[in-house]
Amino acid sequence: MTSSIEPHEGEQQDEALSSRLNWLRAGVLGANDGIVSVAGIVAGVAGATTNRTQILIAGVAGLVAGALSMAAGEYVSVSTQRDSERAMIRKEKHELRELPEEELEELTQIYQSKGLRRELAAQVARELTEHDALAAHAEVELGIDPDELTNPWEAAGASFLSFTVGALIPLVAILLPAPGLRVPICFVAVAIALIVTGAVSARLGEAPARPAVIRNVLGGMLAMAITYGVGTLVGTAV
Repeated sequence: MTSSIEPHEGEQQDEALSSRLNWLRAGVLGANDGIVSVAGIVAGVAGATTNRTQILIAGVAGLVAGALSMAAGEYVSVSTQRDSERAMIRKEKHELRELPEEELEELTQIYQSKGLRRELAAQVARELTEHDALAAHAEVELGIDPDELTNPWEAAGASFLSFTVGALIPLVAILLPAPGLRVPICFVAVAIALIVTGAVSARLGEAPARPAVIRNVLGGMLAMAITYGVGTLVGTAV
């Protein structure tokens, strides 16, 4: 009699799901950067002036500059990673073409090191090599899926979008209220947003939410308070 074995609760066995979670986590962190960066800028300017236009210009400039910087940085980083992955794949293709027996033995030894008996390890290595030699070796030796290389344009676009979404929260929160309520409402809106991003990032990383939320909120509030104080001093001096 056969029985189906269900995955244990909490186990991540789907590589596609794991990849999506990584992208989502990066998006949350990008939004968090947008929140804190632009909140600091608009709080500093609001400490120096109550002029809505000046606050808007500073906030929009910070949003655009930050989003472009995030996108460019992510594009360069992921492009470098992809170039390295392609170089390793080219090397693996060459070795499989020129040294097939040595590569098969290498794969066998890798599976032996994972706990398989020599005979079983050799059988697994042989069958996987016959099915798709490059995929088998790239996955086990390099940790790369040749068909799923990182895309720098996707990474750049995701960073740009997530930063922009996060940055809009403090920008809108400080522009809509009356002058006397701008800074307090912006602080509250940013605190709520940071609670959400902190909790989500902790959950995606399967970490305790409370410490992550506390660190996130305290860091963001400290940055806003400092820039507000600096803006107030500069505005008074000027």
